[in-house]
Amino acid sequence: MSVAIQFDPIRLPPEAEALRAEVRQFLKEEITAGTFDPNGGSRDNPEFSRKVGERGWIGITWPKEYGGQGRSFLERYVINEEFLVARAPTRKHFTADRQSGPVLIKYASEAIKQDILPRIIRGEVSFCIGMSEPDSGSDLFAAKTKAERTDGGWLINGRKLWTSRAHEADYMIGLFRTSAPTHDNRRHGLSQFLVDMKTPGITCRPVLHPNGNYEFNEVTFDDALLPLDNLLGEADMAWKQATSELAYERSGSERFLETIQVLMELVDVIGENPDVREAEGLGRLVAQLHTLRRMSISVAGMLHAGKEPVLEASVVKDLGTVWEQALPSVARDLAAFVDSDPGNRIRFEEVLARNITIAPKLTIQGGTTEILRGIVARGLGLR
Repeated sequence: MSVAIQFDPIRLPPEAEALRAEVRQFLKEEITAGTFDPNGGSRDNPEFSRKVGERGWIGITWPKEYGGQGRSFLERYVINEEFLVARAPTRKHFTADRQSGPVLIKYASEAIKQDILPRIIRGEVSFCIGMSEPDSGSDLFAAKTKAERTDGGWLINGRKLWTSRAHEADYMIGLFRTSAPTHDNRRHGLSQFLVDMKTPGITCRPVLHPNGNYEFNEVTFDDALLPLDNLLGEADMAWKQATSELAYERSGSERFLETIQVLMELVDVIGENPDVREAEGLGRLVAQLHTLRRMSISVAGMLHAGKEPVLEASVVKDLGTVWEQALPSVARDLAAFVDSDPGNRIRFEEVLARNITIAPKLTIQGGTTEILRGIVARGLGLR
């Protein structure tokens, strides 16, 4: 069955723009106080996450009974956008806020919700996502890591790959095979679990970036025993759950703003009087950025309306990561013949070098370009 791709025409409401001003002032104060440096430094800062939690900006869309505020996804969008542009150190809480918390709200037991959700909101715990595997990559339905039910719980054996920040995470939301796929449905047999990363039998091995940074992991499960209660939702039917979860993961502004510093530095390097080539190049980049932003805001609005815009989120992730991956190279070409202030040029070259080294990962994390286009093609009835 094919469906149409439809981006609802959504604008940010006044309360979201009012919140933007509040967030900008908070960030200005934290930068002035030396809490973080927007021009460099670590993106990990537990103290910053604690302060964000005190403001009520983690889990802002979640139900009030778990410590949330029940506010809109559009307001959360504004917080995320401002944090990304300022390069705020949000890694401690980001994944939990974006997708792990909503999964727990929807599928976890009440005891787990009462225990973990308030701690996420306070900025105290971090999550990673265990989906990709060495032999299946972004083809989630080919996952082989097994979860076998025993008298004492669920016994996990296998490996996950490209697991961001797993070595620092307190918990994982993992996708494991609890039974074999059927002849008619290869998606059948997968289940989601909450994994305490301190569980005996779990090992993280680093997968380093070309620049030596440690972000990705290969996670090995060797008879890791999870409590029975850690099954999230219905056994064997996680493909429905994981598919809707990916709408949260793939549609946010983090899917096109990760290299945005390059564009900001490029504007400074080119200056106030660009030639025709430079003006055309900048205009094209800004127009593309604006379009991606409108699409991402649309998905946020649809999520707030209770929809599951899986195809639209896949389009945002595909177009956005391709754009942000290409941005450093495009900027380098545009700046090649600019006679600018040497100080601006040094800063531009530093930012350019850093972002060129991280660019290869952008179309891998969160689902490869090829997988995303396959999802879109299937949704349109083309395969």
